[in-house]
Amino acid sequence: MAVETNDVETNHAETAEASGSAKKIVLLLVVGAVIAVAYLQFGDVLTLQNLAKREAQLREFQIEHPVMVFGIAFVLYVVATGLSLPGAAVLTLSFGWYFGFTRGILLVSFASTAGATVAFLLSRYLFRDAIQNRFGERLENFNQSLEKEGPFFLFTLRLIPAVPFFVINAVMGLTPIKTRTFWWVSQIGMLAGTAVYVYAGSSVPDLQTLADKGVNAVFTPSQLSQILVAFILLGLFPLIVRGVMKLFVKKNKESLAV
Repeated sequence: MAVETNDVETNHAETAEASGSAKKIVLLLVVGAVIAVAYLQFGDVLTLQNLAKREAQLREFQIEHPVMVFGIAFVLYVVATGLSLPGAAVLTLSFGWYFGFTRGILLVSFASTAGATVAFLLSRYLFRDAIQNRFGERLENFNQSLEKEGPFFLFTLRLIPAVPFFVINAVMGLTPIKTRTFWWVSQIGMLAGTAVYVYAGSSVPDLQTLADKGVNAVFTPSQLSQILVAFILLGLFPLIVRGVMKLFVKKNKESLAV
């Protein structure tokens, strides 16, 4: 009887695993289809050149429906970033121009974090188990380190523009970092970069200027380089402090042992 019970439990486990894998495949196909359709339908629309052509219409619609426009913009940004669609930088600049600095940074900051968390959760649900099952032993030490250093590591990545937004979301979804931690660190870490882009958008008189010059309409290449270096230093600062503190504690322990 015990053998039969074990066989039944094994069969149930295998059936549940197969069902879970099938659901993930279906979800992956659905997400892929949505991304493909969205890109084909709206990929050309979400460009500064096309938005500039509709500048008067956008302003008129905002005056007539201010609350609805804010809500639509929020959902649009969450969907675009959650599905890792191209155009987040364009939306950030545009929303800075459209809503002004204060409302723009409020919208983009929370919408970008919400979208990043959606992408993070999709990556975790779809791929994490497969990665862990295949490379679990090799990733064990890495996962242990990430449990301790994860927030600092993520904060640094968020401040380095060279690392693509969607890559960070996808990779962090494969790690053991908690969703809550991912959310609040991303909220803080992306704020500086968001502020720069929203400010750039809010500082130009019209969308055509943004379409022609982008961020360079507000910041010179030299200023952008300085901002980039400042972001990198700001991101590395917590890791440096943590490393110095560890070294300090280690030396104290060694001196006490002697």
